[in-house]
Amino acid sequence: MSNDVPVKIIECPRDAMQGITHFIPTNIKAAYINQLLKVGYDTIDFGSFVSPKAIPQMKDTADVLTKLELSASSPKLLAIIANARGAEDAVQFDEITYLGYPFSVSETFQLRNTNATIEESLVRVEEIQNIAAKSNKKTVIYLSMGFGNPYGDIWSVEICQQWVDQLAEMDVRIMALSDTIGIATPESIAYL
Repeated sequence: MSNDVPVKIIECPRDAMQGITHFIPTNIKAAYINQLLKVGYDTIDFGSFVSPKAIPQMKDTADVLTKLELSASSPKLLAIIANARGAEDAVQFDEITYLGYPFSVSETFQLRNTNATIEESLVRVEEIQNIAAKSNKKTVIYLSMGFGNPYGDIWSVEICQQWVDQLAEMDVRIMALSDTIGIATPESIAYL
């Protein structure tokens, strides 16, 4: 029996777009994502159902979705959410397969990113999973700060493993190790 775990590489234009301060017109976002749809990725993390106050760039996610050229062979779509309300909004769209939630192994980053502690985020994960299951959607839990963090919080592979184990006990089946701040190296990836 093999211990190999399947790995998927998810294309994530949403992450790059949300950091751009000037608003990218909806048609341009849709045109870019439509080009990515043709490449053949398994999944595209395309948008966000997070408060526009938190991520103004993604306020038009629902409009972008209506402009995507989807077919039966198109990649699956993933939308990021930060709470149950965002999950409720996202599940209204049949085109979306996955709901992504950023769960940080850094308490500081979790508070900054979702305005919730790690413990509060565990409750959110459960709420989101219930909403997703009722709507035939799947959850993807991003392990933010998976390769370290700049906030002074203690980081180790063992801490990451602790949270992976706890999330797995909650029946989370898809987790994405996220190099949130761009510090991963081939060595740290192999180590983790």
